[in-house]
Amino acid sequence: MTKSLLHMQCPMPKFDFDIITLAHGSGGLLTNQLLQSGVFDILKNEQLDKHHDGAILKLDHGKLAFSTDSFVVSPIIFPGGDIGDLAVNGTVNDVAMCGAVPKYLSLSFIIEEGLPIKEFWDILVSIKYAAEKAGVQIVTGDTKVVDKGKGDKIFINTTGIGLLHPKANIDIDRIKPGDKLIISGQVATHGTAILSVREGLEFETTLESDTQNLNELTVRLLDEFGKNIKLLRDPTRGGVAATLNEIASECNLGIDLHDESIPVDEQVRAACEILGLDPLYSANEGIFMCFITADKAEEAIKTLQHFEAGKNAAVIGEVVQEHAGKVLINNPMGGKRVVHMPVGEQLPRIC
Repeated sequence: MTKSLLHMQCPMPKFDFDIITLAHGSGGLLTNQLLQSGVFDILKNEQLDKHHDGAILKLDHGKLAFSTDSFVVSPIIFPGGDIGDLAVNGTVNDVAMCGAVPKYLSLSFIIEEGLPIKEFWDILVSIKYAAEKAGVQIVTGDTKVVDKGKGDKIFINTTGIGLLHPKANIDIDRIKPGDKLIISGQVATHGTAILSVREGLEFETTLESDTQNLNELTVRLLDEFGKNIKLLRDPTRGGVAATLNEIASECNLGIDLHDESIPVDEQVRAACEILGLDPLYSANEGIFMCFITADKAEEAIKTLQHFEAGKNAAVIGEVVQEHAGKVLINNPMGGKRVVHMPVGEQLPRIC
């Protein structure tokens, strides 16, 4: 088939926008529209239709999880990390969210002319440290350099491969009313740390990104509760709000959250109040959410709390039959509000 004929068979749908904006990278409503009406529609296939952060590939000798991600965070060095360890941890975590054990990564750089060698070296050291800590190897990659002014210091792409855990059965279709929603740690830490650097905010102690690998936690959960775990997802761009809205829409069920149960660092909460931001919409890079059968939720919390990265784990909600496709949050006074899908970008260039 010629490209011209393919164009005729794939007419461009009517979009609500004529150009790409920063908000299309937010993980919110505009991202969702761009993917649903564009990427997912024209490239439609069985794997892509799952709309997950990675894909499970069935091979002759078993199943592999495969995921790729690009990182354009600004600034490239921030409290608690840099674009290097963010890239490794981000892709390791995406593979882990498939219910797999990450093994290998590819690593590609797009570097802007003029980047100081010292900064590039520091990023390489961070990559090496993060990979060793996560137990993965960098096995291939690529490097390109663009003219000064044609990039923004450095962009990184990583692709990860891992072996599917033998007890994993991660599938959004398995979510049922009554399932509990667990979060592994405090929300909004990464987004607030990046924002504090950009806006020059000062606090009693330095707010640091929560970027870290999560595969050790997910492997332990799968070891102990494999069949009870329905879905794993890390709420990165768009935060908890965007991720849960996507899930509620996909499974056509409602999700009820409990405001007082959602763990938020006090400095993060204060910063969000000052800036008029909702922590549920802020990006995270070191936590994940887990949908699990109700009878195993408290045991799973105790397991997570044995790890430093899971010490603030909590049950924050449950799946319900009511208000299908929507996320509601309950406050201690008995009130409820809808947690909408974010429309624009609360903070661009966050990961």
